[in-house]
Amino acid sequence: ALIRRFHEAKVSEAKSVIVWGTGTPRREFLYVDDMADACVHLMKTYSSAELVNIGTGEDITIAEFARVVAAIVGYSGEISFDTSRPDGTPRKLLDVSRLAKLGWRATTSLEDGVRRAYAAYLSHT
Repeated sequence: ALIRRFHEAKVSEAKSVIVWGTGTPRREFLYVDDMADACVHLMKTYSSAELVNIGTGEDITIAEFARVVAAIVGYSGEISFDTSRPDGTPRKLLDVSRLAKLGWRATTSLEDGVRRAYAAYLSHT
């Protein structure tokens, strides 16, 4: 949703984009191709019934994420936060230690993933 909102703000030359909440909650982001790669890796190498979390093991604040998206989209206006809107869960970060022991880790950086997602968005609008 932020990619679309920042793109539309750039195109319309909006002075500000409003993001819900305070911007302080932390989230983990995983690029879809890394998710697919992890699933294939697990299908080939893992047979236990124990659950395995798939993620990057790294998180950033919503405010940081919004700045990354704005920069990649090319939006240079203000990012403001509507603190009357809910923040949601303070932190969403998976323990990926079991996955790491199995020899897998994400290879797509947050910035590269957002770049690819933005390119895909542009090709479908």
